[in-house]
Amino acid sequence: MSLAKRMLDLAARHALRAAGDVEPNPLVGCVIARGDRVLGIGHHRKFGGLHAEREALASCKRQGNEPRGASAYVTLEPCNGQGKQPACVDALLEAGIAHVVYAVADPNPGKSGGATRLSSHGVSVEYSRESPLACSLAQPFLRRLATGRPWVIAKWAQTIDGRVATRTGESKWISSPRSRARVHRLRARVDAMLTGMGTILADDPMLNARDVRRVRRLARRVVVDSDLDIPPECAIVNTASEIPTIVACDQDLSSSGITAPRRAMLRDKDVEIIGVRADERGGIDLGHMLERLFADFGVAIVLVEAGPRLLGSLMRDDLIDEAVVYIAPLLFGDEMARSSIEGHIVGSLAGVPRFGVHRVRRVGDDIEVTYRRRVL
Repeated sequence: MSLAKRMLDLAARHALRAAGDVEPNPLVGCVIARGDRVLGIGHHRKFGGLHAEREALASCKRQGNEPRGASAYVTLEPCNGQGKQPACVDALLEAGIAHVVYAVADPNPGKSGGATRLSSHGVSVEYSRESPLACSLAQPFLRRLATGRPWVIAKWAQTIDGRVATRTGESKWISSPRSRARVHRLRARVDAMLTGMGTILADDPMLNARDVRRVRRLARRVVVDSDLDIPPECAIVNTASEIPTIVACDQDLSSSGITAPRRAMLRDKDVEIIGVRADERGGIDLGHMLERLFADFGVAIVLVEAGPRLLGSLMRDDLIDEAVVYIAPLLFGDEMARSSIEGHIVGSLAGVPRFGVHRVRRVGDDIEVTYRRRVL
């Protein structure tokens, strides 16, 4: 394993500690080393706080290590512009860093160009993609910049043969308690939970993070409800005063006189209603809805816990960036049992969205597999 990969892997592992605390900024880690001796490690800890490079330089100082002439390994190209924090390039130049290795170029307008500026001041700069982990950290950030939409994570639990419920709809519980605990930790790190009316009617979920050590983000609950049919007695509506809740409906219904009494009732319960333009199939335009969530509510990461139909619509519109799948050691062998994604016909493999395996973890008897679209 090369030195660059080892150091970038280390930087990335530290950056992951801040998941849920830094968004919509990217997760970034930095290691400062002289040869293979680590002098300091830092990561961007909190939105608006010090960036990873300055954290790593502070780490050097605390340990009495001199960074002048050393190398900095950063998961994202050092920023070259003033934001909530001064440019990281300035800090590296002032500290006398001689060599910088970075994993992903920063395309953010006003912040890019760090590598060029470092080089112009005599710093040796290297672009390295040897660490897949370091490269993956910025994917949600880059996706938001490119699309104006949040990063979308779909989660489901399935049997070995890909079924998420029996033919009668029974699904509690396919995954183990340990797997479900991990899902609650993930809920505590995202900006929004997205579901559909099928799940509301079948399960009446709360969609909040429970029994976790720290809720890093209080996720908004978002319900796709084209016809504004959500039951006023459901758990999500009745707890909207405690947890921000949005119902996304057809744009016309969001201002129609016919739905005025229902809208008034929901708003009295602190439910926010947003109107979304229709798509060509008569539902709401899910891409437009996601753009609204990002632009109007600052939603950077969405976790989808929904039935096969909504997941199928998101997949059809190429809106799923990541899938977290819990595979339980069960076999249904029933062709009428529900599959994880439904609603469209595939005639050939050409054009089918393809994902790569990002991470595999054993959770008790379950297997947790994280897949990601290749967006870099």
